[in-house]
Amino acid sequence: MTLLDSVQSALSTVIDPELRKPITELGMVGEVEIDDDGAVRVRVLLTIAGCPLKGTITGDVESALARISGVTSVQVELDVMSQEQRDSLKDLLRPKRGNPFNEPGSLTKVFAVASGKGGVGKSSVTVNLASSMAASGLRVGIIDADVHGFSVPGLLRITQSPTRVDEMILPPVAHGIKVISIGMFLDSNRPVVWRGPMLHRALEQFLTDVYFGDLDVLLLDLPPGTGDIAISVAQLLPASQILVVTTPQSAAADVAERAGSLAVQTGQRVAGVIENMSWLELPDGSRMEPFGSGGGSLVAERLSATLETEIPLLGQIPLDVRLREGGDAGQPIVMTNPESPAAMELASVASKLAAIPRGLSGLQLGVAPLSSGGSDR
Repeated sequence: MTLLDSVQSALSTVIDPELRKPITELGMVGEVEIDDDGAVRVRVLLTIAGCPLKGTITGDVESALARISGVTSVQVELDVMSQEQRDSLKDLLRPKRGNPFNEPGSLTKVFAVASGKGGVGKSSVTVNLASSMAASGLRVGIIDADVHGFSVPGLLRITQSPTRVDEMILPPVAHGIKVISIGMFLDSNRPVVWRGPMLHRALEQFLTDVYFGDLDVLLLDLPPGTGDIAISVAQLLPASQILVVTTPQSAAADVAERAGSLAVQTGQRVAGVIENMSWLELPDGSRMEPFGSGGGSLVAERLSATLETEIPLLGQIPLDVRLREGGDAGQPIVMTNPESPAAMELASVASKLAAIPRGLSGLQLGVAPLSSGGSDR
């Protein structure tokens, strides 16, 4: 292998932090020149001039090439793709526009995380489930569909704005999770005052214009209740499964049941119920139940009767101040304190969800009958 071959091979290991593909595959590598003394100059083509992660890309290229025996120095020159090159990139990433998660051949499992009321920790559960799945090697995305009460960017400490490549939007990545939220498009913490049609259009744009790539799991953090967004999710993602989050309190269980019962009208499947804030472990090892007990089991039982199918209680997550602290710091508890009871329960729920098979209804399996002249039987 020549030194040039080694350099090209090393460049193929550099992953674009937004697109999560090798920069060589994305057409981002221009000229590569190597002097007789081993000095390497590489021209890297950015998707846009103001690429927020150009420093990361430059550093990754320098690091990858500096490890090659025979390379004495590395110079990275940044340039910008031409419109023709950007068009080729868009065709490579998404050959046709539309909602890829509603395509018949999509293998992405979509979970709509719902609750009957606010304050049950739905967003924290969503973020930690996504983090646990991503840490296990799955490709995961989150759509913060709670347009009026968005909180996912804060829980993951995302301050970077999405990158736009013409009409295509590249979502920021945190802890291996691709995330999009209306909060990323606002200049300040101002309220979003939209009605139904605008909410539907925002969700539709997230699904059609945002490039998530090939995901194993997509989680949608829904607003509380059964309003416009919940109905839009059922229309735009009919194969999505509802994940109901509640607390042990009977009042919370009553309204959580309504969120799950939406599946009766939309035809969606309910993946299960998660009970959050189940108990608080005291210093002496005993448990205190500040919000009562049994709410999660009650919701699962009632939904099982209403939907005439078994709806499991997937997990009971205890109260843990470290879960709140992790949310404030943008560090999910499943990453910072994986041995804590709350993190272990969240990881268990994530494993159960990851094991749920994607339905084969509508999928093209590529099976065709033999021709009449064939000899096989």
